[in-house]
Amino acid sequence: MSVSDRAADQIRPVEIECGYLESNPASVLYKSGKTIVLCTASVETNVPPWMEGRGKGWVTAEYNMLPGSTSPRKRRDRSGKVDGRTTEIQRLIGRSLRAIVDLHALGERSITVDCDVLQADGGTRTASITGGYIALALAVSQLAQTPDLDPPVDPTKVLRDSVAAISVGVIGEEVVLDLDYRLDSAADVDMNVIMTGGGRFIEIQGTGEEATFDDTQLAELLRLGKIGIAELTRLQQAQLNN
Repeated sequence: MSVSDRAADQIRPVEIECGYLESNPASVLYKSGKTIVLCTASVETNVPPWMEGRGKGWVTAEYNMLPGSTSPRKRRDRSGKVDGRTTEIQRLIGRSLRAIVDLHALGERSITVDCDVLQADGGTRTASITGGYIALALAVSQLAQTPDLDPPVDPTKVLRDSVAAISVGVIGEEVVLDLDYRLDSAADVDMNVIMTGGGRFIEIQGTGEEATFDDTQLAELLRLGKIGIAELTRLQQAQLNN
Protein backbone atom coordinates (compact mmCIF):
# COMPACT_ATOMS: atom_id res chain seq x y z
CA MET A 1 0.00 0.00 0.00
CA SER A 2 1.29 3.47 -0.88
CA VAL A 3 2.48 5.74 1.92
CA SER A 4 0.50 8.52 0.19
CA ASP A 5 -3.14 8.87 -0.79
CA ARG A 6 -1.87 9.54 -4.31
CA ALA A 7 0.00 7.31 -6.75
CA ALA A 8 3.76 7.57 -6.24
CA ASP A 9 4.16 9.41 -9.57
CA GLN A 10 1.19 11.77 -9.10
CA ILE A 11 1.52 15.45 -8.12
CA ARG A 12 -0.78 17.20 -5.70
CA PRO A 13 -3.78 19.07 -7.20
CA VAL A 14 -2.61 22.40 -8.62
CA GLU A 15 -4.70 25.55 -8.99
CA ILE A 16 -3.37 28.69 -10.68
CA GLU A 17 -5.10 32.07 -10.73
CA CYS A 18 -3.34 34.71 -12.82
CA GLY A 19 -3.95 38.43 -12.28
CA TYR A 20 -4.97 37.76 -8.69
CA LEU A 21 -4.21 41.33 -7.57
CA GLU A 22 -5.77 44.37 -9.24
CA SER A 23 -2.71 46.39 -8.22
CA ASN A 24 -0.37 44.09 -10.13
CA PRO A 25 -1.51 42.16 -13.21
CA ALA A 26 1.69 40.08 -13.03
CA SER A 27 0.40 38.30 -9.93
CA VAL A 28 -0.36 34.63 -9.46
CA LEU A 29 -2.11 32.76 -6.66
CA TYR A 30 -0.50 29.33 -6.83
CA LYS A 31 -1.93 26.37 -4.92
CA SER A 32 -0.24 22.97 -4.64
CA GLY A 33 -2.43 20.85 -2.44
CA LYS A 34 -2.79 22.84 0.78
CA THR A 35 0.31 24.97 0.12
CA ILE A 36 -0.66 28.44 -1.16
CA VAL A 37 1.81 31.03 -2.44
CA LEU A 38 1.15 34.51 -3.83
CA CYS A 39 3.74 35.37 -6.48
CA THR A 40 4.08 38.87 -7.96
CA ALA A 41 6.60 40.30 -10.42
CA SER A 42 7.45 44.00 -10.44
CA VAL A 43 9.50 45.84 -13.09
CA GLU A 44 11.83 48.75 -12.42
CA THR A 45 13.57 50.84 -15.09
CA ASN A 46 16.99 50.53 -13.50
CA VAL A 47 19.43 47.90 -12.32
CA PRO A 48 21.53 47.51 -9.16
CA PRO A 49 24.45 49.97 -9.06
CA TRP A 50 27.01 47.23 -9.66
CA MET A 51 25.31 46.39 -13.00
CA GLU A 52 24.88 49.89 -14.39
CA GLY A 53 26.27 50.49 -17.87
CA ARG A 54 26.65 46.80 -18.71
CA GLY A 55 23.67 46.71 -21.07
CA LYS A 56 21.89 43.90 -19.24
CA GLY A 57 19.07 43.57 -16.77
CA TRP A 58 18.57 41.72 -13.50
CA VAL A 59 16.05 39.27 -12.10
CA THR A 60 15.88 38.61 -8.38
CA ALA A 61 13.43 37.18 -5.86
CA GLU A 62 12.26 37.63 -2.31
CA TYR A 63 10.54 34.95 -0.24
CA ASN A 64 8.55 35.23 2.94
CA MET A 65 6.30 33.06 5.05
CA LEU A 66 3.44 35.05 6.54
CA PRO A 67 2.88 34.64 10.32
CA GLY A 68 -0.36 32.72 9.83
CA SER A 69 1.02 30.36 7.19
CA THR A 70 2.10 27.83 9.81
CA SER A 71 1.11 26.71 13.29
CA PRO A 72 2.58 27.81 15.63
CA ARG A 73 2.78 31.36 14.29
CA LYS A 74 5.94 32.31 12.42
CA ARG A 75 7.56 35.50 13.65
CA ARG A 76 7.97 38.29 11.09
CA ASP A 77 11.43 39.26 9.91
CA ARG A 78 12.15 42.68 11.41
CA SER A 79 14.66 45.50 10.82
CA GLY A 80 15.97 43.97 7.63
CA LYS A 81 17.03 40.78 9.41
CA VAL A 82 16.24 37.66 7.38
CA ASP A 83 16.76 34.18 8.78
CA GLY A 84 19.10 31.72 7.10
CA ARG A 85 16.37 29.53 5.65
CA THR A 86 14.61 32.50 4.04
CA THR A 87 17.88 33.78 2.57
CA GLU A 88 18.71 30.36 1.12
CA ILE A 89 15.27 29.93 -0.44
CA GLN A 90 15.06 33.37 -2.04
CA ARG A 91 18.54 32.90 -3.52
CA LEU A 92 17.39 29.57 -4.94
CA ILE A 93 14.30 31.16 -6.49
CA GLY A 94 16.33 34.01 -7.97
CA ARG A 95 19.01 31.87 -9.60
CA SER A 96 16.39 29.38 -10.86
CA LEU A 97 14.55 32.18 -12.67
CA ARG A 98 17.74 33.81 -13.99
CA ALA A 99 18.77 30.48 -15.52
CA ILE A 100 16.10 30.86 -18.21
CA VAL A 101 16.36 34.64 -18.77
CA ASP A 102 18.54 36.40 -21.35
CA LEU A 103 19.53 39.41 -19.26
CA HIS A 104 20.91 41.27 -22.29
CA ALA A 105 17.55 40.94 -24.09
CA LEU A 106 15.84 42.36 -20.99
CA GLY A 107 17.85 45.58 -21.23
CA GLU A 108 18.82 47.67 -18.20
CA ARG A 109 15.70 46.83 -16.21
CA SER A 110 15.12 44.89 -13.02
CA ILE A 111 12.35 42.41 -12.27
CA THR A 112 11.72 41.40 -8.66
CA VAL A 113 9.60 38.31 -8.05
CA ASP A 114 8.04 38.31 -4.59
CA CYS A 115 6.85 34.97 -3.23
CA ASP A 116 4.70 35.19 -0.10
CA VAL A 117 3.57 31.93 1.48
CA LEU A 118 -0.02 32.26 2.68
CA GLN A 119 -0.31 28.65 3.81
CA ALA A 120 2.44 26.05 4.16
CA ASP A 121 2.02 22.31 3.80
CA GLY A 122 5.39 21.32 2.36
CA GLY A 123 7.01 22.34 -0.91
CA THR A 124 6.89 26.11 -0.42
CA ARG A 125 10.17 26.70 -2.26
CA THR A 126 9.21 24.55 -5.22
CA ALA A 127 5.75 26.17 -5.41
CA SER A 128 7.42 29.60 -5.28
CA ILE A 129 9.68 28.76 -8.24
CA THR A 130 6.85 27.27 -10.30
CA GLY A 131 4.41 30.10 -9.56
CA GLY A 132 7.19 32.69 -9.71
CA TYR A 133 7.97 31.76 -13.30
CA ILE A 134 4.36 32.43 -14.32
CA ALA A 135 4.47 35.86 -12.65
CA LEU A 136 7.78 36.59 -14.39
CA ALA A 137 6.37 35.59 -17.78
CA LEU A 138 3.34 37.82 -17.24
CA ALA A 139 5.59 40.77 -16.35
CA VAL A 140 7.78 40.28 -19.43
CA SER A 141 4.70 40.02 -21.66
CA GLN A 142 3.27 43.25 -20.25
CA LEU A 143 6.63 44.97 -20.60
CA ALA A 144 6.70 44.03 -24.28
CA GLN A 145 3.29 45.65 -24.77
CA THR A 146 4.37 48.96 -23.22
CA PRO A 147 4.12 51.74 -25.87
CA ASP A 148 7.33 53.49 -26.99
CA LEU A 149 9.54 51.24 -24.90
CA ASP A 150 13.22 51.96 -25.57
CA PRO A 151 14.78 49.56 -26.12
CA PRO A 152 11.83 47.28 -26.94
CA VAL A 153 11.44 43.86 -25.33
CA ASP A 154 10.83 40.62 -27.20
CA PRO A 155 9.45 38.01 -24.75
CA THR A 156 10.63 35.13 -26.95
CA LYS A 157 14.20 36.39 -26.57
CA VAL A 158 14.04 37.36 -22.89
CA LEU A 159 12.58 34.02 -21.76
CA ARG A 160 14.67 31.27 -23.32
CA ASP A 161 12.67 28.52 -21.60
CA SER A 162 10.35 27.94 -18.65
CA VAL A 163 11.26 26.69 -15.20
CA ALA A 164 9.42 24.57 -12.64
CA ALA A 165 10.38 22.74 -9.46
CA ILE A 166 9.10 19.82 -7.45
CA SER A 167 10.07 17.69 -4.47
CA VAL A 168 10.58 13.95 -4.38
CA GLY A 169 11.62 11.64 -1.60
CA VAL A 170 12.24 8.15 -0.29
CA ILE A 171 9.89 6.94 2.44
CA GLY A 172 10.69 3.45 3.63
CA GLU A 173 11.27 1.55 0.42
CA GLU A 174 9.06 3.77 -1.74
CA VAL A 175 10.05 6.74 -3.88
CA VAL A 176 7.28 9.36 -3.84
CA LEU A 177 6.69 12.52 -5.87
CA ASP A 178 5.63 15.94 -4.51
CA LEU A 179 5.90 15.70 -0.74
CA ASP A 180 3.43 17.49 1.51
CA TYR A 181 4.44 18.21 5.12
CA ARG A 182 3.34 14.78 6.40
CA LEU A 183 5.33 12.94 3.75
CA ASP A 184 8.32 15.26 4.02
CA SER A 185 8.48 14.68 7.78
CA ALA A 186 8.55 10.92 7.21
CA ALA A 187 11.06 10.96 4.34
CA ASP A 188 14.41 9.22 4.70
CA VAL A 189 15.66 11.12 1.64
CA ASP A 190 14.36 14.51 0.51
CA MET A 191 15.17 16.05 -2.87
CA ASN A 192 14.15 19.21 -4.72
CA VAL A 193 14.45 19.12 -8.50
CA ILE A 194 14.47 22.33 -10.58
CA MET A 195 14.30 21.95 -14.36
CA THR A 196 13.54 23.86 -17.52
CA GLY A 197 10.49 23.06 -19.59
CA GLY A 198 12.91 21.75 -22.21
CA GLY A 199 14.09 19.07 -19.79
CA ARG A 200 17.43 20.48 -18.60
CA PHE A 201 18.40 20.52 -14.94
CA ILE A 202 18.99 23.82 -13.17
CA GLU A 203 19.54 22.56 -9.63
CA ILE A 204 19.17 19.38 -7.60
CA GLN A 205 19.10 19.48 -3.79
CA GLY A 206 19.16 16.00 -2.29
CA THR A 207 19.78 15.00 1.32
CA GLY A 208 19.62 11.81 3.33
CA GLU A 209 17.89 12.36 6.69
CA GLU A 210 19.93 9.99 8.87
CA ALA A 211 19.84 7.70 5.85
CA THR A 212 21.60 7.03 2.56
CA PHE A 213 20.42 6.27 -0.97
CA ASP A 214 21.90 4.29 -3.83
CA ASP A 215 22.18 4.69 -7.60
CA THR A 216 18.90 2.92 -8.26
CA GLN A 217 16.98 5.17 -5.88
CA LEU A 218 18.69 8.27 -7.28
CA ALA A 219 17.64 7.29 -10.80
CA GLU A 220 14.06 6.78 -9.61
CA LEU A 221 14.06 10.12 -7.75
CA LEU A 222 15.13 11.90 -10.93
CA ARG A 223 12.68 9.94 -13.09
CA LEU A 224 9.74 10.93 -10.92
CA GLY A 225 11.03 14.50 -10.71
CA LYS A 226 11.02 14.71 -14.50
CA ILE A 227 7.43 13.41 -14.61
CA GLY A 228 6.34 16.07 -12.14
CA ILE A 229 8.18 18.87 -13.94
CA ALA A 230 6.60 17.87 -17.26
CA GLU A 231 3.11 18.09 -15.75
CA LEU A 232 3.82 21.42 -14.05
CA THR A 233 5.22 22.81 -17.31
CA ARG A 234 2.02 21.79 -19.09
CA LEU A 235 -0.08 23.57 -16.44
CA GLN A 236 2.09 26.70 -16.64
CA GLN A 237 1.81 26.95 -20.40
CA ALA A 238 -1.93 26.32 -20.32
CA GLN A 239 -2.34 29.35 -18.04
CA LEU A 240 -0.01 31.59 -20.03
CA ASN A 241 -1.71 30.67 -23.31
CA ASN A 242 -5.17 31.64 -22.03
